[in-house]
Amino acid sequence: MESGMGGHAPTGRRDALRNRTLLTRTAREVFAEQGLDAPLDVIARRAGVGNATLYRHFPTRAALVDEVFRDALTETMAAGTRARAAEDAWTGLTRYLHAVFATLAADRGTNDLMTTSLEGVTSLDAVHAHNRATVEELLRRGQAQGTVRADLTTEDVLLALAALGRVVPALSAAGPDAWARPLALLLDGFRARPAAPALPAPPLTEAQLGTVLLALGPHRRR
Repeated sequence: MESGMGGHAPTGRRDALRNRTLLTRTAREVFAEQGLDAPLDVIARRAGVGNATLYRHFPTRAALVDEVFRDALTETMAAGTRARAAEDAWTGLTRYLHAVFATLAADRGTNDLMTTSLEGVTSLDAVHAHNRATVEELLRRGQAQGTVRADLTTEDVLLALAALGRVVPALSAAGPDAWARPLALLLDGFRARPAAPALPAPPLTEAQLGTVLLALGPHRRR
């Protein structure tokens, strides 16, 4: 009797692990196609499980997003680390931003994750902090080296990147690398110039930037 009862538990655990793996893989596919605001019931249905099973494994959208993208986001952080190691800050900054935008163009889920703010995603908080630190360091060094305009702030750059990043999925209709041209134009505006006019209006604060990124979406929560 005890042997029979003990034999059921491993099977239940295997089923639970299979369902979790299936949900994670399916969510990655759906988020890539539809973005992070894709309905969760679509993910459950495509995975062939009920909504109750999905919510048992992932009580919130943030928990599912964290599971799906945790490993994928490590490469963005690695790109930031490589950029900081560049002797020339401008070279490090441009290479880093090209790597980031190549990631944004890969799928809509990653784009949503990197260009907006989604509360409760632990891995995303770490990436945003690393991204901010990378941009901040490269701007500071670039300004000291005379290659980055002196009045450019970290918030200026992060806001501009988020705004451009949001249109990357639409740009993909024109070609997989269509984002490279507007990014080049944006980077050109970051360069130091002898007679560049001062930027109008005060820059955003870190708190104001956070509010703007939250407002960018995704909005739907299920």
